Amino acid sequence: MRTEDVLAAIATGLWRWDNAAGLVTLDAEAARLFGLPAEPTVLSEAAMRARLHPVDWNETYGIIRLAVAEGTLAEAHVRVVGEDGQVIRTIRSRSKPLATAREYGEDYELVGTLQEIVHPHAGALTGRSPVAGDWRRSREAFLLDAGRALAEARSTAEVLRVAASLSMPGFSPDGLAVFGVEGERLTVIGHHGHEDGAEGPFTDMSLSTDYPAAEVVRTGRAIYLATPKEYQDRYPATWPLVKRFERRSWAFVPLVVAGRTMGAWMAGFKHPVTFTPDERSVLTTVARMLAQALARAEVTETERELSLGLQRSMMPTLGPDIPNMSVAARYVPTGGGLQVGGDWYDIIPLPGGTKVALVIGDVQGHDVRAAGLMGQLRIALRAYAAEGHRPDAVLSRASRFLHGMYEFSTAQGPTHPDQSDDGEDSDYTVPRFATCLYMEVDPDSGTLDIARAGHPDPVIRSADGVALIRQTAGGLPLGIEADSDYPTTRVVLEPGDTLMLCTDGLIETGGHDMLSGWARLRPVLENTTDTSLEKLADALVEAVHGPGSHYTTGPLADRREDDIALLLLSRHSSPARRPPRRTVLTIAQAEPDQVADARRQLRELLHDWADEEQVDSAVLMLSEMATNVLVHTDGDAVLIAEAAGDRGKRRLRVEVADASDELPHRRRPGELASSGRGLLLMEMLADAWGVDPRGEGKSIWFEIYEQNDTPLPSRPAEKLSPSGD
Repeated sequence: MRTEDVLAAIATGLWRWDNAAGLVTLDAEAARLFGLPAEPTVLSEAAMRARLHPVDWNETYGIIRLAVAEGTLAEAHVRVVGEDGQVIRTIRSRSKPLATAREYGEDYELVGTLQEIVHPHAGALTGRSPVAGDWRRSREAFLLDAGRALAEARSTAEVLRVAASLSMPGFSPDGLAVFGVEGERLTVIGHHGHEDGAEGPFTDMSLSTDYPAAEVVRTGRAIYLATPKEYQDRYPATWPLVKRFERRSWAFVPLVVAGRTMGAWMAGFKHPVTFTPDERSVLTTVARMLAQALARAEVTETERELSLGLQRSMMPTLGPDIPNMSVAARYVPTGGGLQVGGDWYDIIPLPGGTKVALVIGDVQGHDVRAAGLMGQLRIALRAYAAEGHRPDAVLSRASRFLHGMYEFSTAQGPTHPDQSDDGEDSDYTVPRFATCLYMEVDPDSGTLDIARAGHPDPVIRSADGVALIRQTAGGLPLGIEADSDYPTTRVVLEPGDTLMLCTDGLIETGGHDMLSGWARLRPVLENTTDTSLEKLADALVEAVHGPGSHYTTGPLADRREDDIALLLLSRHSSPARRPPRRTVLTIAQAEPDQVADARRQLRELLHDWADEEQVDSAVLMLSEMATNVLVHTDGDAVLIAEAAGDRGKRRLRVEVADASDELPHRRRPGELASSGRGLLLMEMLADAWGVDPRGEGKSIWFEIYEQNDTPLPSRPAEKLSPSGD
């Protein structure tokens, strides 16, 4: 007897649904159950759908898709309707999806049986689907709420907190765990409903372990364990670890993102759960949303970590204190993306140990490329400053450096995967410029030598509280032209004055221009009575990003539309000090007799010095340095001698500069040698000495402290170790 005859004898029909072809094949009994003549027939998918209740068709289609995804049986109760739309009978379908080997699409064939439900439940008589009704509406509302909550989570901790708070309709789990994968190991990302430390045995488990979560990660298919016996029979090795939690049912669902299984989600139940198709559908849907939320959180946390790392590596520390001055700085990135950009500030100690340079700048854009260019430009500026160049020369060289980067990249051709070979411009070869302000600060005199490249002018708040923009000469932004001139402006910062340097983000954020933005900041500068620069810096940023900024001129635009860099410099108020004595003299190459004049002027400068032997030593060292310049170079020697401080505790500093880049060489002269003892004399007679590069040339200097006292705080001596005399 054929199988079809046996099934027909027990009123069971056979059917086959080819999803790709859209055809449904019915045997005679199946055709009868669908209200058709009792003979084998083939229907289109549309004709089959017309024989079923619309609500049941949607539910059945979802159950089938779930079975296809999990590789399990699809079981559903459906109502067959006649041509008048009335329910004829309710039938039960049990089918198995079989994947088909086709090149495109998720094609499958559904093969199964159909049986009539002789005693339908009350829902069928009232025209309601077994899976419809209040529970179905509760499920839909739950999934909407869960999707919204998981979409709003911004970190892994928030995602886990949302997952722990989910209350599923009718079968809420009391224990949850989220597993991740690191290499070939299973890890626990988070859990809920377990004591602290209970996850210990599962935190570092091999994927080959006989454990449901490990199998889910390996296969990508969900595992449902309805009873403890089923768990024990299927996973005897790990059952002793799970037994103590006293669960009755378990669901292990894969966390899949973009076709990749990134982990598994475990839901444990204290009460028995049969895991009907609808319950499995809810669990699978939640797992998909959970996987997407975890993937988004991982990307967000990676970007945040990268942003913080870039900020920490590219933003300098303020370093040692500047004598007689206070400094405060702020960097505020934009609100989106990686939160990095092209704004920067820097504080650079200059050769000689007395002066410092303050730099603030803004590379065009606020993205990763701008941050990279900013880092390169900052290093270049530090290198030029360390060579001893004046502010105008530092900016000229920096502009040539930035301009040359694009000439090189254009000559080399495409260097980035996104840049095509047919000449199409890439963002990596489109030139970008940078604005910059470079300022050399003399802490003793308060003089500021400022060179500006398209950057906003500095602002000075005087000791009486009036804030004014200090107009300075300037040039083109860096990188516009290979050779640009940047005039230098000298400004004196008086005791009690405060200087503000900022990028345009502090002024123009919120839809402002330079005029209205300055009008917003000026009252903050003038009305902040606190002497702390840190509090003043916070107040300035708050004026731009805080709630008060929404009531000033300008549209209610995003307050973090541009990066902000801010530098504040204040000169301490102090009692009037005696001005230093100073003499400056040029000793021409053709007039060596001026060396004697230099010795005489130095003695006159030190006419009241306490220790006569120190005066003799200073005159001897000056004579040696000046003579070396005239003998070993082709240029003139420039003498600068300065005695500063109160009588009895003064400091003498003598510098002799020349245009030669050749450093003096240390030698060991014999008894009869007539030269080579200059450095030996300075080591024995000077309290501090050194050689500083000065861009084109060098400066040799020494310091002597009256009565050998500790040097003044305003002039910390830094002894260098040159390689020559």
